Amino acid sequence: MNLKIENDRVATLNFVLKDDDGDIIDASEADAPLVYLHGHENIVPGLEAALLGKVAGDRVQVVVEPQDGYGETTTDELIALPRDAFEGDVEVGDLVELEDDDGDLIPVWVAEVDDDAIHVDVDHPLAGMRLHFDVEVLAVRSATEDEIGHGHPHFDDDDEE
Repeated sequence: MNLKIENDRVATLNFVLKDDDGDIIDASEADAPLVYLHGHENIVPGLEAALLGKVAGDRVQVVVEPQDGYGETTTDELIALPRDAFEGDVEVGDLVELEDDDGDLIPVWVAEVDDDAIHVDVDHPLAGMRLHFDVEVLAVRSATEDEIGHGHPHFDDDDEE
């Protein structure tokens, strides 16, 4: 029986992600496909919507607009923070969670590193970009109750995709 991608199903995909110019931004590796739990915000909403109802063997090309991807850019300004506000080494592109005055965690991305400060951006690096996905659905299976409860797929040596 060929299961369809729907909420609470685990899908295994090969993908290539390109920008408007056709430059590759990201891609799955042959020995490490993307495995996600559908309906649990594990991938961008536009791609998730396009994969609904697909089965193993389907190939899909999807263009995801910014509002259905990583959102529109909210600002061009970077926030400079002192180096001692960070534990350990950070590199450009790192995702870091900072605590605000209310104790809430705010995700930021490291945009620049210099001798005195770490410059962060509140927007995801792909915010404002139209995303072009080429996807091959490799497998679809029902998620376990544990996976549904945790909101993501689990992997172990006995797990067959």
